[in-house]
Amino acid sequence: MLRTLEAFGFAWDGPVEYQSRRTDHYGAALAALTARGLTFECSCSRRERDGEGGYPGTCRSGPRRPGATATRFRVADASVSFADRAQGSCRFDLRERGDVIIRRRDGAFAYQLAVVVDDGLQAVTDVVRGADLLDSTPWQIALQNALGLPQPAYMHVPLVVEPGGGKLAKSRRSVPLDAARAGAELARALSLLGQGPPATLKLESGRTVLEWACAHWRPEVLRGVREVRAPPG
Repeated sequence: MLRTLEAFGFAWDGPVEYQSRRTDHYGAALAALTARGLTFECSCSRRERDGEGGYPGTCRSGPRRPGATATRFRVADASVSFADRAQGSCRFDLRERGDVIIRRRDGAFAYQLAVVVDDGLQAVTDVVRGADLLDSTPWQIALQNALGLPQPAYMHVPLVVEPGGGKLAKSRRSVPLDAARAGAELARALSLLGQGPPATLKLESGRTVLEWACAHWRPEVLRGVREVRAPPG
């Protein structure tokens, strides 16, 4: 994965960090939340917790059955608002979203907690990611506030999906990236995102295409767009 990113012209500041080496940090964050009464243990099965309208708070007063439990972050009866650089003004009701799992039943720390701690440790100022993660952002902002961490600026860009609307990553057309065609692949992605790269750009190296994209980036064409459909074929 790292070599593919390099082939496509991407670079990073400092050493690459691995979540498997950060469990002490995640554990400390979980302990801090628990000490403030912001967590509770949940014994609900996947069927019981994945209903319409978010988790209903079944175990807020304690697990309903014995055995292994997951740990949930107890959200406040409040809303979270933020300005997304692609999706515009966003507002979410936390209670409607429900109490999110931050430690799984098997003891592994969940994405929502880990990514918040990672961003804080690395002093991340800007998060650019797919629009499928927009709905996770209010939980992450609530966790940032609870842990006293700064809030990054967010930009949720459209996902490229199948012509029928299904996820491209789960289709038969999902194939490995070809590092030998880095420039062409990046130019195609820019076209799908409405950035209008010149036709000759696909003949350039990945780094050259990225330099063009930085100089000509037009975020306004992404405003309010959550997905773009790949052409058939």
